[in-house]
Amino acid sequence: MSVPLILGLLWLVAANVSGMFPSKHHHWPTAYVLIAIGLPLLAWVFWVEGVWIALILLVAAASILRWPVLFAWRWVKRALGSK
Repeated sequence: MSVPLILGLLWLVAANVSGMFPSKHHHWPTAYVLIAIGLPLLAWVFWVEGVWIALILLVAAASILRWPVLFAWRWVKRALGSK
């Protein structure tokens, strides 16, 4: 198992644990930090492990950070003019 894959799995554990604690800001500051760390990590996993492992990690991350993904999807649809 490579270093980026181990770090990616630790990122998933940290994201799950951070979601268990109550937050009066609805976890948005934590989500911003997780996204800022997760995107370069995902690129590193893609570089070392390949596309399939990176896609599995991306799906797992999207299932944890589902609200930022939903809001980004809505923003893209609105930017492209779709209804």
